[in-house]
Amino acid sequence: MVSKPEAGPDLAPVRLARPDVGEEELAEIREVLDSGQLTMGPKVAEFEALLAEAAETEHAVAVSSGTAALHVAVLALGIGPGDEVLVPAYTFPATANVVALAGATPVLVDVDPVTMNIDPDDAARRVTPRTKAVLAVHLFGRPARLEELPELPVLEDAAGALGAARDGRACGSLGEVACFSFHPRKIVTTGEGGAVTTSDDALAERLRSLRHHGWSPSDGYADMPAPAYNYRLSDVLCALGIPQLRRLDEIHAAYEHVAAGYRDRLSRLDVLLPEADPGDVHGLQAYVIQLENRDDVLAGLRAQGIQCQIGTYALHRLGAYRGSGPFPGADHVFERALALPLHTRLTEGELDRVAEALDKLVSHH
Repeated sequence: MVSKPEAGPDLAPVRLARPDVGEEELAEIREVLDSGQLTMGPKVAEFEALLAEAAETEHAVAVSSGTAALHVAVLALGIGPGDEVLVPAYTFPATANVVALAGATPVLVDVDPVTMNIDPDDAARRVTPRTKAVLAVHLFGRPARLEELPELPVLEDAAGALGAARDGRACGSLGEVACFSFHPRKIVTTGEGGAVTTSDDALAERLRSLRHHGWSPSDGYADMPAPAYNYRLSDVLCALGIPQLRRLDEIHAAYEHVAAGYRDRLSRLDVLLPEADPGDVHGLQAYVIQLENRDDVLAGLRAQGIQCQIGTYALHRLGAYRGSGPFPGADHVFERALALPLHTRLTEGELDRVAEALDKLVSHH
């Protein structure tokens, strides 16, 4: 009988993600529990104010998830049956799903095989008289080249781009509206949660109405002009996010440090490393490399206790959107993208372990 090796510190799994939470978050949550106000209250407003500041917008409207944020943003822009919205073919499915759920048609657009973001040339080719907006994703936190897109209202899917910037301007302030997610793999988490940012007062009013059954916030909720959803985010969840938003710069710097560690260790391997355009700030929601034999490398890393994941999904390969291709750029990145461990508690030793494993699994330049 073969004895199992003792589990030493070097055999503990290298975690893919780990929220940056601790005592400060517990203290904020305790304050909410002590107050007895658990649902939408003062902590939501405090969280929204901090987020609006980070996104450089007038308004932030907290909702129950990143998907809810996208859904109310599409509805607030008046998009519905008969309308088309351009959506990248390589993204998490929620980006396209919310358009379909609003009764409109998501029109898939290929992505640039290097940036993994929407391809402006392909977007221009797919515009019709029914096209009402483009839902542009800053994928994994890399700012998209929004200024190259067709002249249409832009809805930013900034789910992974909190702290990112394009040409000196914060992602979240670049389109008509922008949507964030606070899922545990994001740089700031509320467990589940999302938000919409905008500097348009009328849009903000519609968003607040849509998240809260259709009540009209400006008249003190005296009237409900149209039925809508319950997409509220609770005070207790916002309390979890508030301390992280306060130290967003510090958390982002820690992510940058990890990314620099990967760059130093992986630059001689035959992999494409993530980077933003010159002058931009990458949001680093995930550290996603591209390489050949991705599936073999993914299995090899997991076998050594290194958690990793595919990048995201090629929508035209899923049943809901099958047959809308071909999208060669989306196919290329879907088959090659690999998310490596990325969080604030990743040690130099763990970075070495990931790099050494990749060194054996990947060909060199």
